[in-house]
Amino acid sequence: RFMIVNEHDADNFVYAESYLGIQHTDDLVIIQITANDTRTVEQKQAFFARITTLLVQNPGLRKEDVLINVVECKKENWSFGNGIAQYV
Repeated sequence: RFMIVNEHDADNFVYAESYLGIQHTDDLVIIQITANDTRTVEQKQAFFARITTLLVQNPGLRKEDVLINVVECKKENWSFGNGIAQYV
């Protein structure tokens, strides 16, 4: 619903070329999602696989260059405006 997209030139994009046995290139895409803590491990694994599959198909990324991170928080940690925690 809310999205921030940043593109960095080489001088401002620092990443591990190899991490956990995975080789990354300059085409690395990092996706960070902040969401409520409501999904199971299996749901997250399926979600990661689907995102990666779609980005391999179009625009043609290598699956090794798709890094996804989910930051989970409790519902009471959200305010969408007006200083109100709308989810509680």
